[in-house]
Amino acid sequence: MAESNFVDYVKIYCRSGKGGRGSMHLRHVKYNPNGGPDGGDGGKGGSIILRGNHNYWTLLHLRYQRHIKAEHGGNGGKDKCHGTDGKDVYIDVPCGTVVYNAETGKYVCDVTYDGQEVVLLKGGRGGLGNYQFRTATNQAPRYAQPGEPMQEMTVIMELKLLADVGLVGFPNAGKSTLVSALSNARPKIANYPFTTMEPSLGIVGYHDNKSFVMADIPGIIEGASEGKGLGLRFLRHIERNSLLLFMVPGDTDDIYKEYNILLNELRQFNPEMLDKHRVLAVTKCDLLDEELMEMLRHDLEAKFQQDEGDHQHPVPIVFISAVAQTGLNELKDVLWQELNSESNKLQTITAEDSLVHRDKEMSLFARELMDEGENVDIPDDDEEVEDDFEILDDYEIEDFDE
Repeated sequence: MAESNFVDYVKIYCRSGKGGRGSMHLRHVKYNPNGGPDGGDGGKGGSIILRGNHNYWTLLHLRYQRHIKAEHGGNGGKDKCHGTDGKDVYIDVPCGTVVYNAETGKYVCDVTYDGQEVVLLKGGRGGLGNYQFRTATNQAPRYAQPGEPMQEMTVIMELKLLADVGLVGFPNAGKSTLVSALSNARPKIANYPFTTMEPSLGIVGYHDNKSFVMADIPGIIEGASEGKGLGLRFLRHIERNSLLLFMVPGDTDDIYKEYNILLNELRQFNPEMLDKHRVLAVTKCDLLDEELMEMLRHDLEAKFQQDEGDHQHPVPIVFISAVAQTGLNELKDVLWQELNSESNKLQTITAEDSLVHRDKEMSLFARELMDEGENVDIPDDDEEVEDDFEILDDYEIEDFDE
């Protein structure tokens, strides 16, 4: 089986640079034996900075980049020479990347728009040289500051796709067929469950050169929020979607029951997802006649009205058939209307502070790492890390240069 190019989960050890130490030096040259202090400051260590880049849509470029380290700052020198600053390291990530601490499962930061820069680990400041400590009463200070220590962290980077419409449905509900019918995306389509093994995005064209982005994720089964099937791994890709399109086949015994099973899985995974607008698309309606569709519509509308308190926005119902190309224009009209409704503005849904990221549950975190093929242990170059710590602990003041 060929390795997938879609990578939405990586584990990386990151380390910023330590600050260079200040120089403790007294100027002592011919004809000027009491030249005074002239020790320069140390340079600052490099930082690790995340940068949003819309040209990336997966974390594939980071899959084999397991250790990212910034440069240390240079030490100060005599004649008030400033130490060189360590270079910052920029990590380009796709928009929608969320970072967690791999040891504690705590949420660290996220990158949501192109060009956004987030300092993941700050480099240490350089120490002051003894030239900075000269005073009228202490004209020959014989001490200097050490540089600030580096920072290190093993992080988990998760990608949560940024799309306008997210498709939610059981396997074989017709999600991939709909995406291929509405856009130029060509996901794999076959008559067996879990045909879709990785998310795909499609740009759906609308009137007057308008468009919106639709995200297709692998099918959800009952118990997906507990790790069954593929749902747990891919449910996060619809957390950022501003509109959820539920898809239930028309030949299902109980459409409303299946809709509620899907809704419950989202509730178990993240209760905040219930605040999003929803649309119900009854698929494969080419198998139904007009009279049966009207009966199903009235029955579903009645049940939704009974549960009106569960959701503050009414759930539109659309009958479609991607194969027969019926109901697709009506579906696009409904989706566009819901996306641009006053209560569902895209700017408020995708704003930085609108999505609250929950910390990882440590009881499930180890299993999640193993499912992604990651080692639960922290990086394997312990010797190099220990050496760095020995440098950090070496705070002795430089000997006086005769």
